[in-house]
Amino acid sequence: PTIKTTRHHLKVLNIIKVSFTFIFRCKLCGSNYAMSNGGGAASSSTHLLDFLEEPIPGVGTYDDFHTIDWVREKCKDRERHRKINSKKKESAWEFTKSLYDAWSGWLVVTLTGLASGALAGLIDIAADWMNDLKEGVCLSAMWFNHEQCCWTSNETTFAERDKCPQWKSWAELILGQAEGPGSYIMNYFMYIYWALSFAFLAVCLVKVFAPYACGSGIPEIKTILSGFIIRGYLGKWTLMIKTITLVLAVASGLSLGKEGPLVHVACCCGNIFSYLFPKYSKNEAKKREVLSAASAAGVSVAFGAPIGGVLFSLEEVSYYFPLKTLWRSFFAALVAAFVLRSINPFGNSRLVLFYVEYHTPWYLFELIPFILLGVFGGLWGAFFIRANIAWCRRRKSTRFGKYPVLEVILVAAITAVVAFPNPYTRQNTSELIKELFTDCGPLESSQLCQYRSQMNGSKAFTDNPNRPAGPGVYAAMWQLCLALIFKIIMTIFTFGLKVPSGLFIPSMAIGAIAGRIVGIAVEQLAYYHHDWFLFKEWCEVGADCITPGLYAMVGAAACLGGVTRMTVSLVVIVFELTGGLEYIVPLMAAVMTSKWVGDAFGREGIYEAHIRLNGYPFLDAKEEFTHTTLAREVMRPRRSDPPLAVLTQDDLTVEELQGIINDTSYNGFPVIVSKESQRLVGFALRRDITIAIENARRKQEGIMLNSRVYFTQHAPTLPADSPRPLKLRSILDMSPFTVTDHTPMEIVVDIFRKLGLRQCLVTHNGRLLGIITKKDILRHMAQMANQDPESIMFN
Repeated sequence: PTIKTTRHHLKVLNIIKVSFTFIFRCKLCGSNYAMSNGGGAASSSTHLLDFLEEPIPGVGTYDDFHTIDWVREKCKDRERHRKINSKKKESAWEFTKSLYDAWSGWLVVTLTGLASGALAGLIDIAADWMNDLKEGVCLSAMWFNHEQCCWTSNETTFAERDKCPQWKSWAELILGQAEGPGSYIMNYFMYIYWALSFAFLAVCLVKVFAPYACGSGIPEIKTILSGFIIRGYLGKWTLMIKTITLVLAVASGLSLGKEGPLVHVACCCGNIFSYLFPKYSKNEAKKREVLSAASAAGVSVAFGAPIGGVLFSLEEVSYYFPLKTLWRSFFAALVAAFVLRSINPFGNSRLVLFYVEYHTPWYLFELIPFILLGVFGGLWGAFFIRANIAWCRRRKSTRFGKYPVLEVILVAAITAVVAFPNPYTRQNTSELIKELFTDCGPLESSQLCQYRSQMNGSKAFTDNPNRPAGPGVYAAMWQLCLALIFKIIMTIFTFGLKVPSGLFIPSMAIGAIAGRIVGIAVEQLAYYHHDWFLFKEWCEVGADCITPGLYAMVGAAACLGGVTRMTVSLVVIVFELTGGLEYIVPLMAAVMTSKWVGDAFGREGIYEAHIRLNGYPFLDAKEEFTHTTLAREVMRPRRSDPPLAVLTQDDLTVEELQGIINDTSYNGFPVIVSKESQRLVGFALRRDITIAIENARRKQEGIMLNSRVYFTQHAPTLPADSPRPLKLRSILDMSPFTVTDHTPMEIVVDIFRKLGLRQCLVTHNGRLLGIITKKDILRHMAQMANQDPESIMFN
């Protein structure tokens, strides 16, 4: 029939064209659409199982260690949402289903928050009890730790408030004496015995039951949130073993913390609960929204910092963070913090262990030592990253890495032997940080507060903190210097062991020790030289001027910032952690200084460095691409490579298609009109092709090795005696992302980051030239940075 080319008809044609374009793009997401074939299109294949009408099970899923297609996943979700909305007015049941779908996001983050808070409280209580078990046991109630055991005792003294008849050291139980060389040696031996037992049990459980339960988990969480698939990393076995071994690892006294692994634990909870809701279980992109909220809940319970947890998820781990994810992250962090507060694991009616109250304002001059602490934090961060990565690389490339149990036992033994004689390394790291943060007052019996009294010689300290340091303070300074060296060395060798190991607490401990030393030094300088112009204006003789605990807090933030390169979220976490909102400016100054100093030696934080070490395909949004290369210089195939493996739209047989799949290891294939024209039709994934062929052979009779495969809408004209053809149009991405060969790589990299692409095709005047994958971009960036491009192992 002829069409009169009137203006009205042209408008109708344009509408039809736009409609068909929209349908083709939606088909990319695996949506089921029906298109009329016309009256004269009937052929021998009218009884074919049309895959457009019936979705193929398994199509649209991903193999292990592969990257998801964000565009396709988001399209699938929009199509699902449209389908639910179109049906909700049909019946009450459909309306209920639409409500359930709308509220499923809030339900899953609520469950994640509840589970994260409960597990964090359990881990805190168990770790405190097992940590004290190394020193003794409570006879009145075995399940009480040292502090709880002496709560009800009336026989404690102010100077020795941790000693009570109910608590017995191992020397008292075994030898019957509390003092003397024999009791010291027995306590020393039992401390090492329990430390080695806990470390051995932790590494054995990880090695046998859940190898993914080792380490911090944050580098892998960042990679997973960027779209990478690691099957089992967030599974129930990993959750169970990580929870148990985290308690054991912390109790063993190794230089590690539980805060980083708690993010992994919370993400495991989020992943498990997301399988209860089809909206998230069947869509990898939507599942990552739940994991972003779960990571916020993890930091919320790790530090008692709900707002800091949301900002941590936004700044540090999340790749895709829409506004509704921000709200759900906030709610998950709120629920988790509420549950933890209800459990009250620290017995102080607060969310955190480090809550402090300083009564002295900071002065402008103090920004100088605060900035110096920031410089120390940046230098420490740069040194730690290089040293730890060098050690981890050596572990992977030598025989030493084949014996993880032996390595953990060796590091635990050295840690226990060296740590016991020094009270600041023997105690739990969290307790050490609390002591270093605490301001000296009349109720503090710490050695750090043994100042000489100016009133009379019988009093060890007074209400006035600005006074000359006594022998106890000087002895504590030497012990803190030794503890600082010990922590720096052992943290380098501990992070990366095959046990759950966080980095937040050890880094904060190093900074807190350095900060307390600087704080006491400035305090004594102000006391003995109060007439200097630096102190004369604002620090009168005998006035309360310097707070050493504040310096410890600033130092802790600076060192953690130097290692992780966090800024906004770190400042918020620290002031939520300590309650020191008034001191946010010193914290900001120190954290920014540490980041600038650390960036001068390398822009990577510790988590990005470990991602690169493991070869994960993580395209960091913070990393700038400044080179002037073009798409044709990065695409495959290169001049020395074999030709690009392609599929033609209607010329292949099933046998030829399977041969191409078996002979190559590519994740997908461009589909072209013919080898001669090289005109692009679409893109088909290897996994989808394999699943579609297996499904057709199972459900469709007559599919043979010489059956013709076609990706077009209509079957090609075939001889009467030919076997039934196989239609694979439904698995074809009809709108693959393409760039021309002259596109600057700066733009290509930006497109990959912002759209989350797996690959894009390169064309010249509409003809297919090659393909650029995420791995190709990462390898090119590594090569431009004079790094090993072969270190990128996954796509």
